[in-house]
Amino acid sequence: MKKGFCILIVALALYGCDSSGRVEQTKALTNEIKASQIKRVTNTQLVYSANEWGKKISQIAEKSLKAEIEKNPESGKKFCNTLSEIPVIAALQKEYGVQVELLGEGDLKSSRLAPKEQELLDAYLFSAKSKTAAGDNLQQLGDSMLVYNAPVPVESIICKTCTQNAEVPFSVWRLLFNKKDIIRKLDAKQLKK
Repeated sequence: MKKGFCILIVALALYGCDSSGRVEQTKALTNEIKASQIKRVTNTQLVYSANEWGKKISQIAEKSLKAEIEKNPESGKKFCNTLSEIPVIAALQKEYGVQVELLGEGDLKSSRLAPKEQELLDAYLFSAKSKTAAGDNLQQLGDSMLVYNAPVPVESIICKTCTQNAEVPFSVWRLLFNKKDIIRKLDAKQLKK
């Protein structure tokens, strides 16, 4: 009986020394501590990241919307207003914490847009009317938001489908970034390194 008791004690001691679970917990704890530390992200890093991501996201969103319109020409117009129903765009919104929208002439007087955005949209309309090329744009909205805009080519099937009844067919991508989400994503990239 004493021998069995001693074996039991030794087995429990060895079991308690198993460190495989502790190593995993230590890694998780280290990552959690890094995530809660104050990060120094410059405004330049925020702007650069939003601009790069905006270019990438708008190109992918445009390609995805175009594919949906070409695949379903009769019901393609519905995707112009419900972009998040397109799986690729929904994934981009989740991955980058960005709000993806397609604006048109009907949004010129929209109260949900900041005055700066309305002016910019008006400039894009002017470019479409005068058939001049307009480039992408990144603006800061208040202290916590950045908005990236990119015009859709007038000859694109997107403009023709999404702005059928407009005097001048034009569409502009609006990508709304929250600075907190940009910082989190930048930090997540640094944690992976």
